[in-house]
Parts: sequence; C-alpha cells; structure tokens
Amino acid sequence: MSQSKLVQLNVDELKDYLEHMVSNNQYIQAQGKVPVTINIEGDSGLGKTSAIRQFADSKNMDVIRLNLAEFEELGDLVGFPLKEYLIENKEGKSAWVVDAQLETAVKSGYRVKDKRMSHAAPEWIQGKTEGGFLILDDYTRADHRFMQATMTLVEEQSYASWKLPKNWHIILTTNPDNGDYNVTSLDNAQRTRFVSVELKFDVNVWARWAEANNIDGRCINFLLMHPELVTETINPRSITLFFNSISSLPKFEDSLPLIQMIGEGSVGPEFSSLFTMFINNKLDKIIAPQDVITNPNEAYVLGALSSAIGKDDEYRADIASVLATRLVNYSLIHASKEPVSAPMIQRLVKLTTDCEAFTNDLKYYMVKEIVNGNKVKFGGMMRDTTVVKMTLQ
Repeated sequence: MSQSKLVQLNVDELKDYLEHMVSNNQYIQAQGKVPVTINIEGDSGLGKTSAIRQFADSKNMDVIRLNLAEFEELGDLVGFPLKEYLIENKEGKSAWVVDAQLETAVKSGYRVKDKRMSHAAPEWIQGKTEGGFLILDDYTRADHRFMQATMTLVEEQSYASWKLPKNWHIILTTNPDNGDYNVTSLDNAQRTRFVSVELKFDVNVWARWAEANNIDGRCINFLLMHPELVTETINPRSITLFFNSISSLPKFEDSLPLIQMIGEGSVGPEFSSLFTMFINNKLDKIIAPQDVITNPNEAYVLGALSSAIGKDDEYRADIASVLATRLVNYSLIHASKEPVSAPMIQRLVKLTTDCEAFTNDLKYYMVKEIVNGNKVKFGGMMRDTTVVKMTLQ
C-alpha cells in the first residue's frame, strides 16, 4: 500500500510538471548524471498515457510504449544474452564480435584474446536516436519478474551491455494500490528509484479536450453539469466511449431506449438514467457555442441564451456556467486554428458586457480566460472601454 499521499495534478498541470522534469533531466545528464524516472499514478481511463504522448508530440520526441503485463519472455524486454569474443590481428587491431562473426574473423587472421557474456539490445530500442520517452505502462500490473528486471533500467537507463540513447526519459504509469486494482505493491527499494505524482480528473480540462476532439457538444454539456459521476469505475475513457457511441443520433429524444441500452453497457444505469433525465428536460437543446459566436442574428442568440439560462427565481447558474466554459473553450480552440474576425470579437464583447444571461463573475471569467489564453488574437478586447469597465467592477 502507498505510504504517503501523492501530489495530485490535472492533465494541464502534469504537462507543466513534465516540462520541468525533462528540462531538469537534460541539465543533469549534461553533467554526467542519470535522468530521473517519473511515475504517474492514477485511476484507469484518466489519460495518463495519452497525456505523455501529447507532451512528447509537442517536443517532437520519440515515444516507445511497453506494457509490461503483455511480455512473456524477459529477453523481449531487456534483450537476450549472447557470447562475445575479443579478437586481435597481428597489427594489434581489436574488436568484439559474436559467434556468427568469429569464424570469418579467425580465417582473416584474427585470434581470440578474451570472451564475455553480454546482452543484445532489445528490438524495441534498436535504431532509436537521441530524444524520446520510454513509457512502461501499467507497471505494477506486470509479473514480478519483469518489474525486477527493469529496476536497473529505471535507475541507470541501461541494462548489462546496452543503454538508452541520450535525452531519453523513462515514465512509469501505475494504478493506485488501494484495493481497487490487481496490482503488485511497490516496496521501498523500488519507490526510491523514481519520483511520483498522481493524476486527477478535472472536468474543465476534459471539456477543453473534448471540444478540441469534436466530442458531441450535448454530451460535453451533460458532463460539465455532472462531474460527480466520474468515479474509479466510471472513468473518462468509458464516458467518452458512451458519448461516441450515440453521437450520430440527430435527436436524442427519439432514441431513448437505445441510448439507455448503450449507456448501461458502458457507464452503468445511474449515469444512463441521469443522462435520460437530461434529455427529457431538453437540456441537450442548449444553444451550441459555435452558434452563439457565429450566428449573425444577435437577437436570436441573446434570446436563446436567456431562454436556456432563465432569470430571477428560475435562473440556472449551472447552465450559465456550462455555457461560459464552452464559449471560452470554443473561442480558444477556434483561435488556435483560424483567424479571429472582427465580428467574433464584437460578439464576445457583447456577451461579456451587455448580456443579461451571464452574471458579472462569469463575464469576468470569460474575459480573463479568453484574453490570457491568446493575447495575440484576443488582446484587442481589452481596448474596449466597456470590457475594461466590467473587469474593474
């Protein structure tokens, strides 16, 4: 069992953490020291491996993912043993060769001076050059033999006669040792070979990812309203699977039995029932952020927002918060791919200054997140006097 509680990070914070660790590893490796191995612990389906891959892509670095639980032969993981011979010719030139090369070398005038047992580099590392990540996935789900075999690799980035190329970083992914997973407990000798953090779920980070990856907007709205439904058993992976399985349905209300059936087979009855209630309450009809931003009919947009959010005693703060989050995410994702037009800036100014559907704190939140998220394309919002006045209230 874990002896102490780990620092918890969301995916964005994890990437910042990896940024430091990689930079620090490069710094200490330049001093002749071995890079530090990182362990990312977390429940299944949180996106541990995906987060590492995304970070590696941002650095244009290679990735090797090894699932230790899938290996059957130790040699496939650490390389197979082989016999090498030190040969020397009459001029004193020497080299190490393997069995297959020995006969030819002797015929060419070389003689054997010494011999040794070595390990051939495993196939997965052959041909790899400087800069990359070795992910040892589901590390604590592996057979104990494989965990033991990697201890030297984790600590020294080498095994017998081969080593990882320069600027490679080893990252373990593990599940919590809390009784919910079939894992092998890490003893102190293993834990002291790496630094550990815990990945946690953050619905706002997930919503931004979902917006960028074209997850059905109706489904994004639902999870933003019910983040408490994410548990150890109903994780983001199973939820995304459910959402993708129903996203082709144009009208959810016409397919409730089918949605319930798919839901119970992926996320369970409680989640499915709440999603069905969400549909029955017509909350899947909330205006989409793209429509809010790009529809030229301003009166229609403001009316749709007012109708969805309500006012006075019928004001739905949860819906207002969901829409504010999605507007921020849509704006930033759009700006990362496309030019930001003057009409888009004008609509955002209208929404954050003269739209009764949003409270002042939500307007401030939207301005802060959008402008800080892309100062180059949205910095002009702060030149609008009404926006400045709103942020100073």
